[in-house]
Parts: sequence; C-alpha cells; structure tokens
Amino acid sequence: MNLIEEAYRQSIRVVERCMHAIGAKASALSEGYNQVFTRDSMITFLGASLVDSQACQASFRMTLETLARYQTKLGMIPLSVEVDNPAIEANQGAVDSNPWYVIGHSVYYARYKDTDFLEKHLESIRKAMLWLEYQDSNNCGLIEVQEAADWGDLFANRGNILYDNVLYYKALVEYAHIQELCGESGVESQARAEDVKQKMNVLLWPGDVEEQTRMVRENGYSQEWLRIIRMSNEVFWFGKFYLPYASFRDFGYHCDALGNSLAILFDIADEAKANTIIEHFIQTGMNKPYPIMANYPPINPGDKDWREYYRNAYLNLPYQYHNGGIWPFVGGFYVAALMKAGKKEFAREELENLARANQVGKRSEWEFNEWLNGRSGMPSGMAYQAWSAGMYIFAYKCVMEDATI
Repeated sequence: MNLIEEAYRQSIRVVERCMHAIGAKASALSEGYNQVFTRDSMITFLGASLVDSQACQASFRMTLETLARYQTKLGMIPLSVEVDNPAIEANQGAVDSNPWYVIGHSVYYARYKDTDFLEKHLESIRKAMLWLEYQDSNNCGLIEVQEAADWGDLFANRGNILYDNVLYYKALVEYAHIQELCGESGVESQARAEDVKQKMNVLLWPGDVEEQTRMVRENGYSQEWLRIIRMSNEVFWFGKFYLPYASFRDFGYHCDALGNSLAILFDIADEAKANTIIEHFIQTGMNKPYPIMANYPPINPGDKDWREYYRNAYLNLPYQYHNGGIWPFVGGFYVAALMKAGKKEFAREELENLARANQVGKRSEWEFNEWLNGRSGMPSGMAYQAWSAGMYIFAYKCVMEDATI
C-alpha cells in the first residue's frame, strides 16, 4: 500500500477513535483535548462525512445536537463542550464557532439529505446567524473580532480578520441555501454574502488604489478604510495575498495560510488572485518541510504584532504553534485549494507530503499531531488530532475523487 493510501486508512482509524457519546472529541487521548470543539469537529466532518460509515454519520449528527443544546440564549455556539462536565466548558465562546456550526449543518444535509434534521435546527441556525450579525460592531458589513478570539487563540489578529470574515461569507451562502430548503427565501442572505465578499476584496486585497478608492466612495463604505487601502498598497504595491486583518489604522503583514486557502475554496478569490496566493505560498516556502505554515513570516520580538504572551510555555515563539508552525489540518485546506485552482498534479504531490506530516510522530508512526515546527518539522502539540485526520480525508477525496465543500 502506498503512502497516500496508508495515510487515508490511518486517518479513518484516528477519526473513529475520537468519537464519543456526545460527539467527536478534538483528540483521541483523554489527556489531550477531552472536549467536543465546534471548529475542530465541523472541520473533521468535512472529510469524515465523505467516508461511507454509519458511525461517522451518527457522530456528526450527535455533535450538531450537542452544540445546539449548549447554544446560549443570544445565539452563541460554544467554543467547546467538555465530555465529562459539559455545562462548565460550554460557557466559553469563540467567533468562528458560529459560522462553522452553520456550515456544518449545510454539509450534513449535503451528505445525508436529512431534511427533517435541518428543519428541526432551523431556529438554532437562525439564532447563530443573528449572533454573527451582532459582531459587526461598527455597521461596516464585516464582522469585528478581538485578538485571540478564533482558532488563532494565541495570535494577535484583530479587527476585520480575513479568516473570520471568509467564514462569515460562507455561512451566509449556506444559510441562504438552508432557508430555501426549508421553504423560506434566501435572497437577503445571499445578497449580504455578496456584500461581504465585495468588501473583503476592497479592504483586504492590496490592489488598484484608485479603483478601491472609487468603490469606497461610490458604495458608502467606511471612510476609515481609505487609510488602510493607501497604507497597505504602499507596503504591498501589488496584491499577493489577502491581508490577515485590518483594524483601526492598522493591518497585518503576514500571510495567513488558512484564510487565504479558504478564500480560494469559497470563490472569494478569482482565478488571478488564487494563482498569486499559491505562488506566494510556494515562493516563500510556506509548504516546506510539510504543508503548511499557519502564518508567514513569523512574528518576532520587536515587531508591531509581537505580544509577550507569545512566550507563554514557549508555545508561540517563531516557527511554532500559530506563529509559523505547520498545521496538518490547514495543509488539508491548502491541498483542496490547489485542486480548486486546477493544479491537480501538484496537489497530489502535496497530498503525499501531507501524509508524511501525519506519519511522523514523537513516539510512533501515524500520530496525526496537532502541529509541527516550521523549520525542523518536529511534531508538537497533542497526538491523534481529529481535524488533522479529517482534513487528510477531505484532501484525499478532493484529489482522488474531486470532492468539494
């Protein structure tokens, strides 16, 4: 059996080990992450739901039920639910939980065509979308996020963050589809999605200053955006990737692999943008030694985005964790983005390299570790991660069977 096929087989084993009575845990190890994380589980099931398995379907369904059960009265989907003491852990939140929850419901319907289940959770989905709408604190049309409030839980992205707004766009698109499936009009939700897409391409893609300025003025966008547009175009005099964030008279310089890969997958980036993003990934070596560094270049002490909390447990030093560490689950989205961009042969090469990343372990082979050092490739974090395995399955299905989200 070749490496790609063996990795696929091992991925299914890891996902199955993560299944619990209340849903899919983030890690198969009780000393790892003994919680059902919203983002981890929904990302895991992007791939796991493509496996012909009643156990995967049942676990996906139970995960969605659990997340709905602990939704707050204002509509917030919890960051995670502790399997041994659910009520305590479910008090915590993260902005990306809500869009992943909505996307997860859409994926569940796409895979299993269970209309009754979708209709049962329509009000929960509606509340989740309303909560997201309230995150637009300045009425600009994009959501605002404080630092370390999403998957980058030890990273200083802030304001209009690329990753969160890409998810917001996709959640609006899927919500429109869900509304139509349930007999409602999705026209307004789809229109809002297109508005979010256009605004991201105006604010977060350094491009033609004159055209961006015209768009801001003619469409009544925030005048504060003009400062960001001018400043970012002075630094990035032609676009290579979407900015990781834009905040009050400030923006990020590093390339966010997850946000940019999702922008390609969700058709926010057109063909030209997709090609320049991928070229940047390759030119800078973000895909080496394994796909792919979460952010590049890493933030160093003295940089404007450096935070002293990056030193906590030495976790977020350069080339580690979010700060230039390699995340196999992000690598799965990157491989899928290569397929979306029509680079099938290269995608297969990178799929094999992703298999190697999941194969290497601290104690044994096929540990599917959380992350790896961006320079040495040494595995770190918790082993037997559900989303490392689930996104390998998704990447495998994209390359071998042309699967899509």
